[in-house]
Amino acid sequence: MPTWPPELADTALGEAAERFLASLRRTDASPHTILGYDADLRQLAAYLAPPGESPPAPAAIDNLTLREFLGDRMAHGASRKTISRKLSTIRVFLDFLVREGTIPKNPARLLDSPKLPKTLPSSPTAEEANALIDSIQPADGLDEATVRRDRLLFELLYGCGLRVSEVVGIDLPDLDRGERWLRVRGKGRKERDVPYGSRAHEALERYLAKREAPADQQALFVHRWGGEWRRLTVRSVARIVKRYATAFAGDPELHPHSLRHAFATHLLGSGADLRAIQELLGHANLSTTQKYTQVSLEKLMEIYDKAHPKA
Repeated sequence: MPTWPPELADTALGEAAERFLASLRRTDASPHTILGYDADLRQLAAYLAPPGESPPAPAAIDNLTLREFLGDRMAHGASRKTISRKLSTIRVFLDFLVREGTIPKNPARLLDSPKLPKTLPSSPTAEEANALIDSIQPADGLDEATVRRDRLLFELLYGCGLRVSEVVGIDLPDLDRGERWLRVRGKGRKERDVPYGSRAHEALERYLAKREAPADQQALFVHRWGGEWRRLTVRSVARIVKRYATAFAGDPELHPHSLRHAFATHLLGSGADLRAIQELLGHANLSTTQKYTQVSLEKLMEIYDKAHPKA
Protein backbone atom coordinates (compact mmCIF):
# COMPACT_ATOMS: atom_id res chain seq x y z
CA MET A 1 0.00 0.00 0.00
CA PRO A 2 1.37 3.48 -0.88
CA THR A 3 2.74 5.36 2.12
CA TRP A 4 1.55 8.82 3.09
CA PRO A 5 4.06 11.68 2.87
CA PRO A 6 5.36 12.59 6.37
CA GLU A 7 3.72 16.04 6.33
CA LEU A 8 0.33 14.29 6.07
CA ALA A 9 0.99 11.03 7.94
CA ASP A 10 2.38 12.71 11.05
CA THR A 11 -0.79 14.65 11.76
CA ALA A 12 -3.96 13.96 13.73
CA LEU A 13 -5.84 13.32 10.48
CA GLY A 14 -3.14 11.03 9.10
CA GLU A 15 -2.92 9.03 12.31
CA ALA A 16 -6.70 8.70 12.44
CA ALA A 17 -6.70 7.45 8.85
CA GLU A 18 -4.05 4.85 9.69
CA ARG A 19 -6.14 3.58 12.63
CA PHE A 20 -9.14 3.32 10.33
CA LEU A 21 -7.21 1.45 7.62
CA ALA A 22 -5.69 -0.87 10.22
CA SER A 23 -9.20 -1.71 11.44
CA LEU A 24 -10.21 -2.61 7.87
CA ARG A 25 -7.23 -4.94 7.52
CA ARG A 26 -8.51 -6.87 10.54
CA THR A 27 -11.86 -7.45 8.83
CA ASP A 28 -12.92 -9.14 5.60
CA ALA A 29 -12.42 -5.97 3.54
CA SER A 30 -10.68 -6.74 0.26
CA PRO A 31 -7.21 -5.30 -0.47
CA HIS A 32 -8.74 -3.42 -3.43
CA THR A 33 -11.28 -1.73 -1.14
CA ILE A 34 -8.61 -0.76 1.37
CA LEU A 35 -6.42 0.74 -1.37
CA GLY A 36 -9.38 2.80 -2.59
CA TYR A 37 -10.13 4.13 0.90
CA ASP A 38 -6.46 4.94 1.42
CA ALA A 39 -6.24 6.91 -1.85
CA ASP A 40 -9.43 8.87 -1.14
CA LEU A 41 -8.32 9.83 2.38
CA ARG A 42 -4.84 10.87 1.21
CA GLN A 43 -6.48 13.08 -1.39
CA LEU A 44 -8.73 14.65 1.25
CA ALA A 45 -5.77 15.28 3.58
CA ALA A 46 -3.75 16.85 0.77
CA TYR A 47 -6.64 19.17 -0.14
CA LEU A 48 -7.09 20.26 3.48
CA ALA A 49 -3.37 21.06 3.92
CA PRO A 50 -2.40 24.51 2.56
CA PRO A 51 1.24 24.82 1.42
CA GLY A 52 3.51 24.64 4.43
CA GLU A 53 0.67 23.76 6.83
CA SER A 54 -0.90 20.62 8.26
CA PRO A 55 -4.48 19.47 7.64
CA PRO A 56 -6.95 20.22 10.42
CA ALA A 57 -7.74 17.71 13.12
CA PRO A 58 -10.74 15.47 12.33
CA ALA A 59 -12.93 17.31 14.86
CA ALA A 60 -12.41 20.57 12.93
CA ILE A 61 -13.76 19.17 9.65
CA ASP A 62 -17.35 20.22 8.99
CA ASN A 63 -19.87 19.55 6.23
CA LEU A 64 -19.02 22.80 4.40
CA THR A 65 -15.35 21.80 4.23
CA LEU A 66 -16.32 18.42 2.82
CA ARG A 67 -18.68 20.05 0.32
CA GLU A 68 -15.81 22.27 -0.88
CA PHE A 69 -13.52 19.26 -1.27
CA LEU A 70 -16.06 17.34 -3.34
CA GLY A 71 -16.78 20.46 -5.41
CA ASP A 72 -13.07 20.82 -6.10
CA ARG A 73 -12.89 17.20 -7.28
CA MET A 74 -15.86 17.74 -9.58
CA ALA A 75 -14.24 20.91 -10.96
CA HIS A 76 -11.19 18.78 -11.80
CA GLY A 77 -13.31 16.41 -13.87
CA ALA A 78 -14.34 13.72 -11.38
CA SER A 79 -17.52 11.92 -12.41
CA ARG A 80 -20.63 11.64 -10.25
CA LYS A 81 -19.76 8.01 -9.60
CA THR A 82 -16.30 9.01 -8.37
CA ILE A 83 -17.72 11.78 -6.17
CA SER A 84 -20.23 9.33 -4.71
CA ARG A 85 -17.44 6.86 -3.91
CA LYS A 86 -15.30 9.52 -2.22
CA LEU A 87 -18.23 10.68 -0.11
CA SER A 88 -18.91 7.08 0.87
CA THR A 89 -15.27 6.68 1.95
CA ILE A 90 -15.42 9.82 4.07
CA ARG A 91 -18.69 8.74 5.70
CA VAL A 92 -17.30 5.33 6.66
CA PHE A 93 -14.08 6.91 7.95
CA LEU A 94 -15.87 9.50 10.07
CA ASP A 95 -18.33 6.89 11.37
CA PHE A 96 -15.28 4.98 12.61
CA LEU A 97 -13.99 8.10 14.39
CA VAL A 98 -17.40 8.63 16.01
CA ARG A 99 -17.38 5.04 17.29
CA GLU A 100 -13.91 5.41 18.81
CA GLY A 101 -14.87 8.76 20.38
CA THR A 102 -12.48 10.97 18.39
CA ILE A 103 -15.29 13.17 17.03
CA PRO A 104 -18.81 13.73 18.42
CA LYS A 105 -20.73 13.40 15.13
CA ASN A 106 -20.26 12.69 11.45
CA PRO A 107 -20.66 15.85 9.30
CA ALA A 108 -20.60 13.78 6.09
CA ARG A 109 -24.06 12.48 7.04
CA LEU A 110 -25.41 15.94 6.18
CA LEU A 111 -24.34 15.61 2.53
CA ASP A 112 -26.39 13.88 -0.16
CA SER A 113 -24.75 11.56 -2.64
CA PRO A 114 -25.04 12.58 -6.30
CA LYS A 115 -27.83 10.77 -8.13
CA LEU A 116 -26.40 8.15 -10.45
CA PRO A 117 -28.10 6.86 -13.60
CA LYS A 118 -29.38 3.31 -13.19
CA THR A 119 -27.52 1.79 -16.10
CA LEU A 120 -25.55 -1.35 -16.72
CA PRO A 121 -22.63 -1.79 -19.09
CA SER A 122 -23.47 -3.17 -22.53
CA SER A 123 -23.05 -6.90 -22.86
CA PRO A 124 -22.87 -9.30 -25.81
CA THR A 125 -25.91 -11.18 -27.02
CA ALA A 126 -26.09 -14.92 -26.40
CA GLU A 127 -25.06 -15.54 -30.01
CA GLU A 128 -22.10 -13.15 -29.75
CA ALA A 129 -20.92 -14.60 -26.44
CA ASN A 130 -21.09 -18.18 -27.67
CA ALA A 131 -19.42 -17.33 -30.97
CA LEU A 132 -16.56 -15.63 -29.12
CA ILE A 133 -16.05 -18.58 -26.76
CA ASP A 134 -16.23 -21.11 -29.60
CA SER A 135 -13.48 -19.20 -31.42
CA ILE A 136 -11.00 -19.85 -28.59
CA GLN A 137 -9.34 -22.94 -30.00
CA PRO A 138 -5.73 -24.17 -30.20
CA ALA A 139 -4.01 -22.81 -33.29
CA ASP A 140 -0.56 -22.63 -34.83
CA GLY A 141 1.78 -20.52 -32.77
CA LEU A 142 -0.34 -20.69 -29.61
CA ASP A 143 0.45 -22.80 -26.56
CA GLU A 144 -2.31 -25.40 -26.29
CA ALA A 145 -2.38 -25.47 -22.49
CA THR A 146 -2.76 -21.67 -22.38
CA VAL A 147 -5.59 -21.69 -24.92
CA ARG A 148 -7.40 -24.42 -23.00
CA ARG A 149 -7.00 -22.39 -19.80
CA ASP A 150 -8.38 -19.28 -21.50
CA ARG A 151 -11.34 -21.20 -22.92
CA LEU A 152 -12.24 -22.37 -19.41
CA LEU A 153 -11.95 -18.80 -18.13
CA PHE A 154 -14.59 -17.64 -20.59
CA GLU A 155 -16.82 -20.64 -19.89
CA LEU A 156 -16.88 -19.80 -16.17
CA LEU A 157 -17.19 -16.02 -16.57
CA TYR A 158 -20.16 -16.35 -18.94
CA GLY A 159 -21.48 -19.82 -18.09
CA CYS A 160 -21.52 -19.24 -14.31
CA GLY A 161 -21.66 -15.44 -14.09
CA LEU A 162 -18.66 -15.28 -11.78
CA ARG A 163 -16.88 -12.11 -10.76
CA VAL A 164 -13.33 -12.02 -12.06
CA SER A 165 -12.03 -12.00 -8.47
CA GLU A 166 -14.03 -15.19 -7.83
CA VAL A 167 -12.61 -16.88 -10.92
CA VAL A 168 -8.97 -16.24 -10.03
CA GLY A 169 -9.65 -17.33 -6.44
CA ILE A 170 -10.77 -20.86 -7.38
CA ASP A 171 -8.54 -23.63 -6.02
CA LEU A 172 -8.48 -27.24 -7.21
CA PRO A 173 -10.18 -28.54 -4.00
CA ASP A 174 -13.10 -26.17 -4.74
CA LEU A 175 -14.12 -28.32 -7.71
CA ASP A 176 -16.66 -31.15 -7.51
CA ARG A 177 -16.02 -32.61 -10.94
CA GLY A 178 -18.45 -35.50 -10.46
CA GLU A 179 -21.49 -33.37 -9.58
CA ARG A 180 -20.29 -30.33 -11.57
CA TRP A 181 -20.30 -27.81 -8.72
CA LEU A 182 -17.65 -25.35 -7.71
CA ARG A 183 -17.20 -23.31 -4.56
CA VAL A 184 -16.45 -19.62 -4.99
CA ARG A 185 -15.63 -16.86 -2.55
CA GLY A 186 -17.51 -13.66 -3.24
CA LYS A 187 -17.54 -10.21 -1.71
CA GLY A 188 -16.76 -10.19 2.00
CA ARG A 189 -15.26 -13.67 1.47
CA LYS A 190 -18.73 -15.19 1.53
CA GLU A 191 -18.73 -18.66 0.04
CA ARG A 192 -21.37 -20.10 -2.26
CA ASP A 193 -21.69 -23.20 -4.44
CA VAL A 194 -22.33 -22.67 -8.14
CA PRO A 195 -23.23 -25.32 -10.75
CA TYR A 196 -21.46 -25.42 -14.08
CA GLY A 197 -22.71 -26.91 -17.32
CA SER A 198 -21.50 -29.47 -19.81
CA ARG A 199 -19.49 -26.99 -21.91
CA ALA A 200 -17.62 -25.73 -18.85
CA HIS A 201 -17.13 -29.33 -17.70
CA GLU A 202 -15.61 -30.28 -21.04
CA ALA A 203 -13.36 -27.20 -21.00
CA LEU A 204 -12.29 -27.98 -17.43
CA GLU A 205 -11.34 -31.57 -18.17
CA ARG A 206 -9.43 -30.57 -21.30
CA TYR A 207 -7.53 -27.89 -19.38
CA LEU A 208 -6.65 -30.12 -16.43
CA ALA A 209 -5.30 -32.74 -18.83
CA LYS A 210 -2.74 -30.17 -20.04
CA ARG A 211 -2.18 -28.15 -16.85
CA GLU A 212 1.55 -28.27 -16.09
CA ALA A 213 1.75 -26.59 -12.67
CA PRO A 214 3.24 -28.67 -9.81
CA ALA A 215 0.98 -30.49 -7.38
CA ASP A 216 1.58 -28.00 -4.58
CA GLN A 217 0.13 -25.14 -6.67
CA GLN A 218 -3.55 -25.29 -5.74
CA ALA A 219 -4.79 -22.38 -7.86
CA LEU A 220 -6.92 -23.51 -10.79
CA PHE A 221 -5.86 -20.71 -13.13
CA VAL A 222 -2.10 -20.28 -13.28
CA HIS A 223 0.62 -18.90 -15.49
CA ARG A 224 4.37 -19.23 -15.51
CA TRP A 225 6.29 -16.15 -14.39
CA GLY A 226 10.01 -15.96 -13.76
CA GLY A 227 10.37 -19.72 -13.72
CA GLU A 228 7.59 -20.36 -11.20
CA TRP A 229 3.86 -21.05 -11.48
CA ARG A 230 1.64 -18.33 -10.07
CA ARG A 231 -2.08 -17.70 -9.72
CA LEU A 232 -3.58 -15.52 -12.43
CA THR A 233 -4.44 -12.01 -11.25
CA VAL A 234 -7.56 -9.95 -11.91
CA ARG A 235 -5.57 -7.72 -14.26
CA SER A 236 -4.24 -10.73 -16.16
CA VAL A 237 -7.76 -12.01 -16.78
CA ALA A 238 -8.88 -8.57 -17.97
CA ARG A 239 -6.02 -8.55 -20.48
CA ILE A 240 -6.87 -12.07 -21.65
CA VAL A 241 -10.54 -11.19 -22.20
CA LYS A 242 -9.62 -8.02 -24.08
CA ARG A 243 -7.14 -9.85 -26.28
CA TYR A 244 -9.63 -12.50 -27.45
CA ALA A 245 -12.52 -10.02 -27.71
CA THR A 246 -10.41 -7.76 -29.92
CA ALA A 247 -9.08 -10.61 -32.07
CA PHE A 248 -12.27 -12.63 -32.57
CA ALA A 249 -15.15 -10.20 -31.91
CA GLY A 250 -13.60 -6.85 -32.82
CA ASP A 251 -14.66 -5.49 -29.43
CA PRO A 252 -11.75 -4.10 -27.38
CA GLU A 253 -14.23 -2.70 -24.83
CA LEU A 254 -15.39 -6.13 -23.63
CA HIS A 255 -14.26 -6.89 -20.10
CA PRO A 256 -14.86 -9.78 -17.67
CA HIS A 257 -17.80 -8.09 -15.96
CA SER A 258 -19.54 -7.75 -19.33
CA LEU A 259 -19.78 -11.54 -19.42
CA ARG A 260 -21.28 -11.61 -15.90
CA HIS A 261 -23.88 -9.06 -17.02
CA ALA A 262 -24.58 -11.16 -20.11
CA PHE A 263 -25.06 -14.26 -17.93
CA ALA A 264 -27.68 -12.54 -15.77
CA THR A 265 -29.45 -10.76 -18.62
CA HIS A 266 -29.72 -13.91 -20.74
CA LEU A 267 -31.01 -15.97 -17.82
CA LEU A 268 -33.66 -13.38 -17.06
CA GLY A 269 -34.63 -13.11 -20.71
CA SER A 270 -35.11 -16.88 -20.83
CA GLY A 271 -37.53 -16.79 -17.90
CA ALA A 272 -35.27 -17.64 -14.96
CA ASP A 273 -36.54 -16.70 -11.51
CA LEU A 274 -35.04 -13.50 -10.12
CA ARG A 275 -34.32 -15.14 -6.76
CA ALA A 276 -32.43 -17.96 -8.47
CA ILE A 277 -30.34 -15.43 -10.41
CA GLN A 278 -29.61 -13.62 -7.13
CA GLU A 279 -28.28 -16.85 -5.63
CA LEU A 280 -26.16 -17.64 -8.68
CA LEU A 281 -24.66 -14.15 -8.78
CA GLY A 282 -24.04 -14.04 -5.03
CA HIS A 283 -25.91 -10.76 -4.53
CA ALA A 284 -26.62 -10.00 -0.88
CA ASN A 285 -29.69 -7.91 -1.80
CA LEU A 286 -32.37 -8.64 -4.37
CA SER A 287 -32.41 -4.95 -5.31
CA THR A 288 -28.96 -5.40 -6.88
CA THR A 289 -30.26 -8.22 -9.08
CA GLN A 290 -33.36 -6.23 -10.01
CA LYS A 291 -31.22 -3.88 -12.09
CA TYR A 292 -31.32 -6.54 -14.79
CA THR A 293 -35.11 -6.33 -15.03
CA GLN A 294 -34.74 -2.70 -16.09
CA VAL A 295 -32.37 -3.73 -18.88
CA SER A 296 -34.84 -6.37 -20.08
CA LEU A 297 -37.72 -3.87 -20.00
CA GLU A 298 -35.70 -1.37 -22.01
CA LYS A 299 -34.95 -4.02 -24.66
CA LEU A 300 -38.62 -5.00 -24.70
CA MET A 301 -39.67 -1.38 -25.28
CA GLU A 302 -37.07 -1.04 -28.02
CA ILE A 303 -38.51 -4.08 -29.82
CA TYR A 304 -42.04 -2.73 -29.34
CA ASP A 305 -41.13 0.70 -30.72
CA LYS A 306 -39.57 -0.84 -33.80
CA ALA A 307 -42.16 -3.53 -34.52
CA HIS A 308 -45.60 -2.45 -33.35
CA PRO A 309 -47.68 -0.35 -35.78
CA LYS A 310 -49.19 1.63 -32.89
CA ALA A 311 -45.84 2.42 -31.26
